[in-house]
Amino acid sequence: MIGSLDHSTLQQLWWVLASVVGSLFLFLTFVQGGQTLIWQLGKNDTEKSLIINSIGRKWELTFTTLVLFGGALFAAFPKFYATSFGGAYWVWIAILFTFIVQAVSFEYRKKPGNLLGATGYELFLFINGAVGILLIGTAVGTFFTGSNFILNEYNFVRWTNPLRGLEAAGNIFNVSLGLFLVFNARVLGALYLLNNIDFSGLDDFRQRTRDAVLRNFLCSLPFLLVVVAGLLTMKGFNVDPVTGKVDMVAFKYLKNLLAMPQVLVLLLAGLGLVIYAVKQTMTKQKENGIWFAGIGTVLVGLAVFFTAAFNNTPFYPSKADLQSSLTIYNASSSHYTLTAMTYVAFIIPVVLAYIAYVWYQMDRTKLEASEVSGQEAEENY
Repeated sequence: MIGSLDHSTLQQLWWVLASVVGSLFLFLTFVQGGQTLIWQLGKNDTEKSLIINSIGRKWELTFTTLVLFGGALFAAFPKFYATSFGGAYWVWIAILFTFIVQAVSFEYRKKPGNLLGATGYELFLFINGAVGILLIGTAVGTFFTGSNFILNEYNFVRWTNPLRGLEAAGNIFNVSLGLFLVFNARVLGALYLLNNIDFSGLDDFRQRTRDAVLRNFLCSLPFLLVVVAGLLTMKGFNVDPVTGKVDMVAFKYLKNLLAMPQVLVLLLAGLGLVIYAVKQTMTKQKENGIWFAGIGTVLVGLAVFFTAAFNNTPFYPSKADLQSSLTIYNASSSHYTLTAMTYVAFIIPVVLAYIAYVWYQMDRTKLEASEVSGQEAEENY
């Protein structure tokens, strides 16, 4: 049955699968968000250890999902992978560096005689949570604003800006998307801590964590407004389905949302779930908001990825040469490769079920202060 699917259907299917993985990554950035809250919420060693042990049990999932997202794009859309990673390599090297120091920090923060001391490694965790997510959001923003590359007839990429991807930080839309993701990750991080930690006898710590949810949500709103306003008003890249010619079209992404009402529903439902999670956390003192906000973040992520690629839209447009822009059709692998990958993808539900089971086993009881008695506890994640 899968082998009978035409090439365009497989291309669309794999963009959906890659979008799901990328959106799950956005949910899992609660780990990075929690890392940026260590100094704000942790006023003593016990509180810091509770935060680090709580999020430290999940940091591998975030990194693995990011790698899986990159792997899916590499296998399904190799021309995008080669163009972006081969041209905008400074931004990807910077992102990779922030995740390397994250892994090192969790491993060595409390090792006896470590070179930098606990504070140095906590700084690395903050850099991963703030700078790493900012750069990822900025890179995703280029799906809408375009990048500076030219492809010749042999698909050799030439980047026209010496900053090699870092120049994307000069665009207010890209940076606003990145900052929105940073503050949203902080909201998710605080919500996760509320759900995962037993705050018995730590009422001040609980209240600081609850206040962090609202504070960071409010901080995210200006950047969200910039992103939404940009999507609704900016010119966008459009590809003619017959000739393959790429042109700039006024209100392109607004037209995409109107042409795909199901995507607009995903966007509105996702934002609504995040707002609902914050409201329930602050007004009714609920502690399960991470699940509503997490699902909402996934839905928003799906809406962003779908808007960037469907309805005759290049998902990786070129500002330097419109005709070099990449679509899910001219950047994908062959029909044979996508078919083989689709058969392999049947194991994904099994993997997700295993992750859900392990997650349940780790989180079925809340983390207590008695469990974080020094170095030994911090190595339990």
